[in-house]
Amino acid sequence: MLALLVERAGSPVSKESLIRAGWPGLVVEDSNLTVQIAALRKILEVKSGSGSWIETLPRRGYRYIGPEVIAVDTPRAPFALSLPDKPSIAVLPFSNLSGDAAEDYFADGMVDDIVTGLSRINWLFVIARQSTSIYKARAVDVAQIGRELGVRYILEGSVRKGSDRVRINCQLIDASTRAHVWAERFERQSDDVFTLQDEVAVSVVGAITPSLRRAEVDRVRRKRPESLDAYDLVLRSQPDVDSGMPAQVSKALVLLERAIALDPTYALAHGNAAMCHHCLFLRNGFKQVDRNASIFHARDAILHGKDDAIALTLAGFSIGMDGHDRTAAFAAMEAALAISPSSALTYILGSVIHGWGGDAERAIDWSERGVRLSPFDPWLFAAFDAQALGHFHRGRYEDASRAAYKAVQANPAHSITYVQLSAALAMLGRLEEAKVAAARVLELQPTFRFGRQFAGVNCSPALAESLGAALRAAGLPQ
Repeated sequence: MLALLVERAGSPVSKESLIRAGWPGLVVEDSNLTVQIAALRKILEVKSGSGSWIETLPRRGYRYIGPEVIAVDTPRAPFALSLPDKPSIAVLPFSNLSGDAAEDYFADGMVDDIVTGLSRINWLFVIARQSTSIYKARAVDVAQIGRELGVRYILEGSVRKGSDRVRINCQLIDASTRAHVWAERFERQSDDVFTLQDEVAVSVVGAITPSLRRAEVDRVRRKRPESLDAYDLVLRSQPDVDSGMPAQVSKALVLLERAIALDPTYALAHGNAAMCHHCLFLRNGFKQVDRNASIFHARDAILHGKDDAIALTLAGFSIGMDGHDRTAAFAAMEAALAISPSSALTYILGSVIHGWGGDAERAIDWSERGVRLSPFDPWLFAAFDAQALGHFHRGRYEDASRAAYKAVQANPAHSITYVQLSAALAMLGRLEEAKVAAARVLELQPTFRFGRQFAGVNCSPALAESLGAALRAAGLPQ
């Protein structure tokens, strides 16, 4: 946004243009822009002694009126992450060659399950599918993707789903050299899709390490749902589950309940249902019926999902947040990491439990691990929330505000991100900005009361005391 203002120095820039620059492709409220402009003014004031270089034009937008900006032609290294100390891979979204865009969810589901299989290999560093999805339908050089995700290998491919058969074409590329390491075509009957996914994962691992051991092959393979129809329903529900928005998770629950009726032992369906009820509990009135349902489905996910890292992660999160049993929550999450050491979601959701529990340093550590495994994850807002909680609890309010701003940027529709931002700004003495963030909390969640929020997540007493004082100063109701 600052770049756009400077580029048009002296001329008005509309709110719509600034929102497009800050949140490309998203629909966000004007108050998000207000929060970010206030942050820019604060940075300019700290760096230059003047926060008045950005002028507000009522009902029109903003204008940069500061000193002339001189462009300096300094070579810059592109954004890049260093390679981990073990083989690393990212699986790009597969092209849907079925001729029906409605089947995109199936291609995404195939990638998700192949990533899940690869993640079960201890010596392999695997980027979560949620981060590679940003490359969907984009022509991006594999070397650039390798730099941005910090991996050596890239798997790309296509899926063709017919009436009775599924075909996958894929190739493995060394991103550092752009060399093709391996390519293969796989084809199976539609009712044998799980075997097809396992074959791809095993072949990829074998291409990276030809001396693949039988134990590792067996590790890729895992228990799958009994019903393909139930599997299909869970795939269809996933985007709404991941939204974290009450209206959308309510839609997801309709599909998940049908999946569970078809296969009562389907652990991932139970885990996703637990997550949906958790969202409804915290963001839709703290109704006991939603809390009970979250815990119920979490227990079934653990009962039937001893071999499913994601199901165990979602169950652990619900039991920790809604059941207030952090010991049981981390038993499930440690089990998930034992199965899939590359499970970014486990680290991200675990960091949130650590954060509310007052374990500041572990919250930050787990959050950073999750972000490295999935740099563009849709759950990044939760990871940054956990960092903000950790820094706030340790009295590092500048760090807390920076993390909270990242959380707001990652998910401007989630009310709790503004809670952390408001508290950090209040402790920094920036009360006007804190009140703007607090107002946004109540716009998004009019019934928000921080006392009920703290009780709902079993907030650490010491954190609740300091956080509550900051939120009270910002004007949020208890």
